[in-house]
Amino acid sequence: MDARSAALAYRESSLENAPPIKIVRLMYEGAIRFLDRAVAAHGEGADNRTTHWLARADAIIAELRCSLDRSHDAQLCEQLDQLYVFVQDQIARSIVEKQLSTIPDARSVLVKLLDGWSQIELATAATEST
Repeated sequence: MDARSAALAYRESSLENAPPIKIVRLMYEGAIRFLDRAVAAHGEGADNRTTHWLARADAIIAELRCSLDRSHDAQLCEQLDQLYVFVQDQIARSIVEKQLSTIPDARSVLVKLLDGWSQIELATAATEST
């Protein structure tokens, strides 16, 4: 097994065994990273790359929406769903209009949600270690 295959196997294993909250955090980080890459590609005039990165971010948000479990806290899930819809709408507008003026608002929402989930992850880890 070469180094790249070993690294990929390790990464897959660490995700398969990760707590759900870590996976959610990683998804937010990925969506934010893809939005940042879209902005960078747009600055270089690479419209196809911009659309590619926006679509990747949108796919993550779609997955987060699908993973909402309304049986636990329906009101919270509805609020998260509305935020996800907002982010997806901003991404769609950017793709259609070929302008990224809506991306900072979408990114801001994701950063705030990431911060919240990161705090929950830290609190959960602290509780489990005591």
